[in-house]
Amino acid sequence: MKDQVPTRSIASSENYEVWISEEDGETLYHLELNSVTLHFFREEWEELIALLEEAAKQ
Repeated sequence: MKDQVPTRSIASSENYEVWISEEDGETLYHLELNSVTLHFFREEWEELIALLEEAAKQ
């Protein structure tokens, strides 16, 4: 049986959740949007957050 990767939820709402995991020495961010989950490495996550912050200003 494959070992479980430890995870930690960092934010959630009724329909969405953001959680992180440590895999092979890298932090991965996971964004669950209902039935879709997007996976990001730290640099990608930081870029997405900056993009969303810019979009929220509009």
